[in-house]
Amino acid sequence: MKIEHVAMYVNDLEGAKGFFETYLGATANDMYHNAKTGFRSYFLSFDEGARLEIMNKPSMEDPEKTLNRTGLIHLAFSAGSHEGVDELTTRLRDAGYEVVSGPRTTGDGYYESCVVALEGNQIEITA
Repeated sequence: MKIEHVAMYVNDLEGAKGFFETYLGATANDMYHNAKTGFRSYFLSFDEGARLEIMNKPSMEDPEKTLNRTGLIHLAFSAGSHEGVDELTTRLRDAGYEVVSGPRTTGDGYYESCVVALEGNQIEITA
Protein backbone atom coordinates (compact mmCIF):
# COMPACT_ATOMS: atom_id res chain seq x y z
CA MET A 1 0.00 0.00 0.00
CA LYS A 2 1.23 3.50 -0.74
CA ILE A 3 -0.13 6.96 -0.12
CA GLU A 4 -1.40 8.08 -3.52
CA HIS A 5 -1.58 11.76 -2.63
CA VAL A 6 -2.20 14.19 0.21
CA ALA A 7 -4.69 17.03 -0.13
CA MET A 8 -5.06 20.38 1.56
CA TYR A 9 -7.49 23.26 1.31
CA VAL A 10 -5.93 26.69 0.81
CA ASN A 11 -7.38 30.18 0.64
CA ASP A 12 -5.08 31.37 -2.15
CA LEU A 13 -4.98 28.56 -4.71
CA GLU A 14 -2.72 30.37 -7.19
CA GLY A 15 -0.40 31.58 -4.41
CA ALA A 16 -0.07 28.04 -3.02
CA LYS A 17 0.62 26.66 -6.49
CA GLY A 18 3.30 29.32 -7.01
CA PHE A 19 4.92 28.54 -3.64
CA PHE A 20 5.27 24.83 -4.40
CA GLU A 21 6.49 25.48 -7.94
CA THR A 22 8.98 28.20 -6.94
CA TYR A 23 10.51 26.70 -3.82
CA LEU A 24 9.87 22.95 -4.00
CA GLY A 25 10.01 22.10 -7.69
CA ALA A 26 6.38 21.07 -8.14
CA THR A 27 4.75 20.69 -11.53
CA ALA A 28 1.02 21.45 -11.64
CA ASN A 29 -1.60 19.94 -13.87
CA ASP A 30 -4.32 22.09 -15.42
CA MET A 31 -6.72 23.45 -12.83
CA TYR A 32 -9.91 21.47 -12.30
CA HIS A 33 -12.97 23.67 -11.75
CA ASN A 34 -16.46 22.47 -10.89
CA ALA A 35 -18.58 25.47 -11.91
CA LYS A 36 -21.62 24.11 -10.06
CA THR A 37 -19.93 23.93 -6.62
CA GLY A 38 -17.11 26.45 -7.10
CA PHE A 39 -14.53 23.78 -6.20
CA ARG A 40 -11.09 24.27 -7.78
CA SER A 41 -7.96 22.15 -7.48
CA TYR A 42 -4.50 21.43 -8.81
CA PHE A 43 -2.53 18.23 -8.52
CA LEU A 44 1.12 19.04 -7.90
CA SER A 45 3.68 16.40 -8.85
CA PHE A 46 7.19 16.17 -7.42
CA ASP A 47 10.35 14.58 -8.89
CA GLU A 48 10.10 11.16 -7.29
CA GLY A 49 6.37 10.58 -7.73
CA ALA A 50 4.77 12.18 -4.68
CA ARG A 51 1.64 14.22 -5.36
CA LEU A 52 -0.12 16.95 -3.43
CA GLU A 53 -3.60 18.19 -4.24
CA ILE A 54 -4.30 21.80 -3.33
CA MET A 55 -7.95 22.76 -3.28
CA ASN A 56 -10.22 25.73 -2.78
CA LYS A 57 -13.97 26.21 -2.60
CA PRO A 58 -16.41 28.78 -1.30
CA SER A 59 -17.37 28.59 2.38
CA MET A 60 -14.24 26.97 3.80
CA GLU A 61 -13.42 27.18 7.50
CA ASP A 62 -10.00 28.52 8.43
CA PRO A 63 -9.32 28.04 12.15
CA GLU A 64 -6.07 29.19 13.75
CA LYS A 65 -3.18 26.83 13.01
CA THR A 66 -1.09 26.46 16.15
CA LEU A 67 2.26 24.67 15.85
CA ASN A 68 1.28 22.03 18.44
CA ARG A 69 -2.16 21.06 17.17
CA THR A 70 -3.39 17.54 16.48
CA GLY A 71 -3.68 16.26 12.93
CA LEU A 72 -1.24 16.87 10.10
CA ILE A 73 1.50 19.15 11.38
CA HIS A 74 3.88 19.53 8.44
CA LEU A 75 4.76 18.47 4.93
CA ALA A 76 8.38 17.31 4.65
CA PHE A 77 10.50 17.74 1.54
CA SER A 78 14.01 16.42 1.03
CA ALA A 79 16.53 18.92 -0.30
CA GLY A 80 19.00 16.06 -0.77
CA SER A 81 21.87 17.36 1.36
CA HIS A 82 22.83 19.53 4.31
CA GLU A 83 23.77 22.26 1.85
CA GLY A 84 20.39 21.96 0.14
CA VAL A 85 18.61 22.38 3.47
CA ASP A 86 20.75 25.42 4.30
CA GLU A 87 20.22 27.02 0.88
CA LEU A 88 16.44 26.51 0.75
CA THR A 89 16.03 27.64 4.36
CA THR A 90 17.95 30.84 3.60
CA ARG A 91 15.92 31.39 0.44
CA LEU A 92 12.63 31.04 2.32
CA ARG A 93 13.84 33.24 5.21
CA ASP A 94 14.96 35.91 2.72
CA ALA A 95 11.52 35.73 1.08
CA GLY A 96 9.93 36.57 4.44
CA TYR A 97 8.86 33.16 5.69
CA GLU A 98 9.26 32.39 9.41
CA VAL A 99 11.92 29.78 10.19
CA VAL A 100 10.78 28.13 13.44
CA SER A 101 13.68 25.68 13.80
CA GLY A 102 17.00 24.83 12.27
CA PRO A 103 18.77 24.13 10.22
CA ARG A 104 19.89 21.59 12.81
CA THR A 105 20.52 17.93 13.45
CA THR A 106 17.66 16.54 15.53
CA GLY A 107 18.00 14.01 18.34
CA ASP A 108 16.95 11.24 15.96
CA GLY A 109 19.62 12.19 13.41
CA TYR A 110 17.70 14.21 10.81
CA TYR A 111 19.22 17.38 9.41
CA GLU A 112 16.28 19.68 8.94
CA SER A 113 14.61 23.04 9.29
CA CYS A 114 10.96 23.95 9.71
CA VAL A 115 9.39 26.98 8.07
CA VAL A 116 5.91 28.38 8.62
CA ALA A 117 4.72 29.04 5.11
CA LEU A 118 1.63 28.70 3.05
CA GLU A 119 -1.18 30.08 5.21
CA GLY A 120 0.28 29.05 8.57
CA ASN A 121 1.23 25.50 7.62
CA GLN A 122 4.70 24.13 8.36
CA ILE A 123 7.06 22.94 5.67
CA GLU A 124 9.92 20.73 6.90
CA ILE A 125 13.05 20.67 4.79
CA THR A 126 15.28 17.61 5.27
CA ALA A 127 18.63 16.49 3.89
